[in-house]
Amino acid sequence: MRDETHSPTAPGRADPAATARAAAVRPGTAAPRPALRPASQGSSAPGSGSGGRGVPRALGEVRNWPRSFADRLTTPLPGVRAFARLAREGAFRPGPDGLRGIPDLPYAPAPLPAAGAGTLCVTWAGHASWVLRVGGLTVLTDPVWSRRILGTPARMTPVGVRWEELPPVDAVVISHNHYDHLDAPTLKRLPRHTPLFVPAGLARWCRRRGFTRVTELDWWECAEVGGVRFDFVPAHHWSKRSLLDTCRTLWGGWVLTDARAATPRSVYFAGDTGYGHWFGEIGRRHPGIDLALLPIGAYAPRWWLSDVHADPEEAVQACLDVGARRMAPMHWGTFVLSAEPVMEPLQRVREAWGRAGLARADLWDLPIGGSRAL
Repeated sequence: MRDETHSPTAPGRADPAATARAAAVRPGTAAPRPALRPASQGSSAPGSGSGGRGVPRALGEVRNWPRSFADRLTTPLPGVRAFARLAREGAFRPGPDGLRGIPDLPYAPAPLPAAGAGTLCVTWAGHASWVLRVGGLTVLTDPVWSRRILGTPARMTPVGVRWEELPPVDAVVISHNHYDHLDAPTLKRLPRHTPLFVPAGLARWCRRRGFTRVTELDWWECAEVGGVRFDFVPAHHWSKRSLLDTCRTLWGGWVLTDARAATPRSVYFAGDTGYGHWFGEIGRRHPGIDLALLPIGAYAPRWWLSDVHADPEEAVQACLDVGARRMAPMHWGTFVLSAEPVMEPLQRVREAWGRAGLARADLWDLPIGGSRAL
């Protein structure tokens, strides 16, 4: 059976609306190109209520959650027929031609630039791991410094930032519990008093490993530390870490905002997600996002992964939906998780960005180890 951490939520169920939107930034289609439009009025979800600006939760509080979050799935989980089709087609990894691009993967590690309290600076360590400097804090997203994760070949590219070169880590955000986003060996490197911000239901896992400052949130809830606001927002994904814990913990993304700045800077870390209606709702509740960190890889075959992994064209559309001023691609070029050629995500996102008529300078297509600051 294929690595469970990358299974989709529904086999062979194309979303006609998403297909039409994605076609607008793909070549050779008749669909009209989308204009930058206001965020849609999406449906609400449990949490702090409308507006996305509720009262921050207490740090480290112990909370009770439902046994399952399966009701938050965008579409049902795959069944036996889907797994049988995947096994029959054998579309787990790129072919030899797709793997030849590994030497071309962008990798340019460099010292972390200085970042003052009023600066938003991002450094891509690889996959969904970022070193964010916001509001004077250093925050890691989904830190994976391991060479290998369960059920997946070793990294194609080294980590872009040596662990020893990191400044003191002020907080960590986790999007969900899949092994390529929640890496126990990496977390063990952190002091146990490091504040962790995690999805609902995941605090117990962290506390069992000795972490003493764990804050778990539902969608649309928030917490603050050091003047930086951490808002947990929905994603089109799922969770699973063992055979018996499907959807027992929540999944989502994070909006980090320097709440004390005269002109607040904010960055949206999408985690792992397919394309769907939540992006418009995130943009409505969090207007003026400066930078969206969006996944562009692990999308082929499309019938298998479209519900949980956006492709490059959908990622560009998601950036438009949330109203972010800039986009930095991620979730590609590090691990072989699916069947597309390893260099294809970068080529396609650049082409989609251009077809959408967006300024080239606002696509922060960093190499692994690269940094950029506002």
